[in-house]
Amino acid sequence: MSSFGLSMRVKQHFFDRKKVRDQTDRAERKVLSRAGAFIRRRARSSIRRRKKSSKPGQPPSAHVRGNAGIKNILFAYDERSRSVVVGPVKLNGKAGDAPRVLEEGGTTSLQRRRGKKRVKVQVAYPAFPYMGPALEAELPKLPPLWRDSVRG
Repeated sequence: MSSFGLSMRVKQHFFDRKKVRDQTDRAERKVLSRAGAFIRRRARSSIRRRKKSSKPGQPPSAHVRGNAGIKNILFAYDERSRSVVVGPVKLNGKAGDAPRVLEEGGTTSLQRRRGKKRVKVQVAYPAFPYMGPALEAELPKLPPLWRDSVRG
C-alpha cells in the first residue's frame, strides 16, 4: 500500500477542519443572535408606557404614543468582533448622548426657549437603567443556548 493510500484512510477518521469551523461559526452567529433577541425583548418590556415619570434607578417610562421609543432598541451580530451588540439606536442621524445619560445618569446640554431666544442649558439626570438590568436578567439563560449548538 502506498503512503498516499494510507494517509487518505487515516484522514477519513479525523474531522474536516473547514467543515467544523463553518459549523462553529454558523452556531456562534445563531446563538449570539438569539441572545441579542432575548436581551432586546427584556429591555423593551422593562419600559412602561405611561404619562408619569419613572423613579431614579427604575427603567424609563415611554411618554409617546405607540412604540416609537421602544422599537428603537435593536440588536446586531458583528462579524468582525464575533459578538452581538444590543441597544438603542440614534434617530434621524443626530448625534446625542440621551441613551447613555438615560442608562448611566449624568449631565447633558439641551436647548430651551427663553422668550424668542434659544439658550443652551446643562441639565443633570439621574440614572434610569434598562439595558444593564436586561443583560443581567438574561445572563443565566445564555449558557444553555450553546448546548448542542454545533452538530455534525
